[in-house]
Amino acid sequence: MRVLEGLKKTFRGLIAREGLMAEAITIKAFPLTPEEAIGNPEERDYPLVRGRERLMEATFKGAKGQAYTDLFGDYEGSLRDVLELPLRNNFQRAVLISTINAVLRHLGEIGGTVHCKDEDPRRCAGELVRYIEERWGHPKVALIGLQPRMAEALSGAFALRIADMDPENLGRTFGDAAIEPAEREEELLRWCDLAVVTGTVLTNDTVDALLITQKPLLFYGVTAAGAAHLMGWERFCPLSS
Repeated sequence: MRVLEGLKKTFRGLIAREGLMAEAITIKAFPLTPEEAIGNPEERDYPLVRGRERLMEATFKGAKGQAYTDLFGDYEGSLRDVLELPLRNNFQRAVLISTINAVLRHLGEIGGTVHCKDEDPRRCAGELVRYIEERWGHPKVALIGLQPRMAEALSGAFALRIADMDPENLGRTFGDAAIEPAEREEELLRWCDLAVVTGTVLTNDTVDALLITQKPLLFYGVTAAGAAHLMGWERFCPLSS
């Protein structure tokens, strides 16, 4: 079973047990502006700021859950409607993932579903280096999905390779690491001791190929909050709210 279908099945069982399936509950997701999503960090090279991606934000009984996507818009419907989405594109997957994050936040099962802002991404990158050193020592790290501050911090501490789907990022360097195309992810996974993976792999539907590896995966960001909880993955997102 594909990861997203398994995630949807687990989520369906959860909301059925909680008695939410039959209720006429409205979920709304909408694209945030860069300022709403990430504030005004000093650096302007984040995908959110450049306009390449947006955060979809679902609101469920006052609880908010977010998910990155490059295909964004408004959505309103019931939980049952969300579960019936065919997940054929990044927008539909972002609706599901942000909804899972909001509902699990409402149920008190997770926190950290709203993106950090301003200079927090830089602080987060420093904390990531310390977390990896404490947890794994000095591994070779593959960064799957560019987060510029993380790339800067990781390149100064570990042997690093980076893969990203945005062709505009290819060849950009952080320390000794030049960004490589996403097609090389399999090679990077063979090379590394640890893969640090953006939660956006859930909305762009590339997560299945990553989970085949026997290497440890550390998901980062708000997008993966609910999925990491339901699927038992390790997630790093210390400054989200």
